Amino acid sequence: MSTIVNPHQPELADKTASRDVLADVLNSSVRPLRVCHLSMTLKTGGLERLLVDYGRFHNPEQHQLTFAALEELGPPADDLRRDGFEVETFNLSANGKLTTIRRIRDFLRENQIDVLHTHNTYPYFYGAIAGWLAGTPVIVNTQHGRGCGAGLKSLWQFRIANWFGHLVGGVSRDATRLCQEQDPRAAWKMKCVWNGIDLQRFAFRGPAAACTAVSVGRLSPEKDFATLVRAVGHVVKQFPEFRLLLVGNGAERDHLETLVDELQLRDHVEFLGERSDVPSILQQAGFFVASSKTEGISLTLLEAMAVGLPIVTTAVGGNPEIVVEDETGLLVPSQDPESLATAICRMLDRKAEWASIGRRARQRVEELFCIRRMIASYEHSYRQLFEAAMQRRQTR
Repeated sequence: MSTIVNPHQPELADKTASRDVLADVLNSSVRPLRVCHLSMTLKTGGLERLLVDYGRFHNPEQHQLTFAALEELGPPADDLRRDGFEVETFNLSANGKLTTIRRIRDFLRENQIDVLHTHNTYPYFYGAIAGWLAGTPVIVNTQHGRGCGAGLKSLWQFRIANWFGHLVGGVSRDATRLCQEQDPRAAWKMKCVWNGIDLQRFAFRGPAAACTAVSVGRLSPEKDFATLVRAVGHVVKQFPEFRLLLVGNGAERDHLETLVDELQLRDHVEFLGERSDVPSILQQAGFFVASSKTEGISLTLLEAMAVGLPIVTTAVGGNPEIVVEDETGLLVPSQDPESLATAICRMLDRKAEWASIGRRARQRVEELFCIRRMIASYEHSYRQLFEAAMQRRQTR
């Protein structure tokens, strides 16, 4: 039978509220916390793949997960549903901002969500406001890139969301530092939680003996594959047998294919498109190369290192936290085809060392960038923040 509280008897109301809060805390220690992950989309991409791994590697005894997106759904949403998770979309572009906030608020209330875990700034902004309106006890954010994004709009959305959020995880030390600079008032809420990958899916194989490099990623401007293609033009003058496998699709593909034709590199650069068998493709290469202008923590670098490939990449964002110069790979300035070509040639000259470099790469990923370690860190924070939220309610 429920307790009826007389609002004119504050002492009784306080005691009843204290009992309710205590019951919530005790309850949460024996029932799973209800966690909702909110992202911009659930289409194909590194972040979306990571969310599928959240589903597969979370602790089901302590956490019950649902997934939601502000916009479109795609193959990752299908994967999550096949794994037994509820997936929701709020259709932001069709419904408008205020309706979307109300829909998220209602979803959080109806599903009695304990922890709303948002991913990147846009979902954080909408989710934090909706979570506050819904009375969601814990609001967490992960920033998967370098800081909260470019432009004043992202900055102010991030700062507003931080009024309601309880924890911001940066996927690298670099990203965390930048987030703290972007909102110094909320810097105390921010910590680095390195991204991780599934070490079983990307099992160690070591480098192939072929004079072949592979690169994986969206064919989008920030990945700067044009610089990589131009670098190949320099490399083949010294190593005419060199080949590059490009895995991925995106808006830049037509431009990149035109550039390959202009530089007469059709015998050296192969476009493989979007693939689901990335681990097996990595096994065909001697090393991995990437030319990004910006990165948070690159999952593709981690995947290549887990397979046992040496790395050649740009020294941007969290890349220097992954790649140890001369131990697990080589780092070069971004947007510099000549420097990238020089590093690729250096790696080709060190073919006898590829196996030992690859073993060190795998060891580094095992020690620091395992998906299970990353998820366990967030789950520990969920529990701490939820109990703190219950205690705050008790003192009100």
